[in-house]
Amino acid sequence: MKKIKLIFALLASLMLGACSSSDDSNNGGSSQGTSYTMEPQSEAPVWQVNWDYNQEKPDWQEPNPSIYENWTIMLVQMEEELKPHVSEEDMVAVFVNNELRGLAPTPTKQEGKAYFLIKAYGNEASSQTVNVSLRYYSQKLKQIFTLSDNIKINSDETTGIDTDFIPPFTQGSAKYPVSKTLIAESLLTRASITTLSDNIVGAFVGNECRGTVKLSSSGTTPLVIHGRSTGESVTLKYYDATKGLMFTIDNALNL
Repeated sequence: MKKIKLIFALLASLMLGACSSSDDSNNGGSSQGTSYTMEPQSEAPVWQVNWDYNQEKPDWQEPNPSIYENWTIMLVQMEEELKPHVSEEDMVAVFVNNELRGLAPTPTKQEGKAYFLIKAYGNEASSQTVNVSLRYYSQKLKQIFTLSDNIKINSDETTGIDTDFIPPFTQGSAKYPVSKTLIAESLLTRASITTLSDNIVGAFVGNECRGTVKLSSSGTTPLVIHGRSTGESVTLKYYDATKGLMFTIDNALNL
């Protein structure tokens, strides 16, 4: 059988689209807080997004290889944020035009990594454009994470074998279907807050953490903010460990 590149342009485009940072002037809403409050805080906060949800385990079944002419191999690794939640009941599936084409019914854990090995099948010609989805079900989180795009089929390659392939599943969350990536330092500078690397930034809707990141030395640290719906008002918090201060910018932006 000939191996086909069924998924790989997809994931290249998904990862570029999901991880690209929006320009600071286009932050998704008219509510742009530029003033802040600050209060003493001696200990660094521990912020994290709560990914727990309420979806049932899907009834995904292995495809019948006899009805397909082609196949390809994928090795999918879990991103760091989801790795602690991986369990033996987890699954990763590949869909083409909503038809299940490949399934890894359980993960493998080795050397601190969690990955899924998938054999995906197809009949498409290289000139065809198809909608491809990569879906991850987490048993512990009760949630299906989905990344999808329309791609043209390319041939004769595998993914994740020679180089790591780590899809940004957290940006395809069913719980948080809205996702926006902005530069954390730019958001804080707009409010006249001086930033230092290794300090922590968090995004909140009400009291719910929607994204957090440690600032890097590059000065252009991507902050991914997860939302339940468009238009949500986001509060930013910045902890300065050197000064022992918590800065809060209410209504910093709208999703």
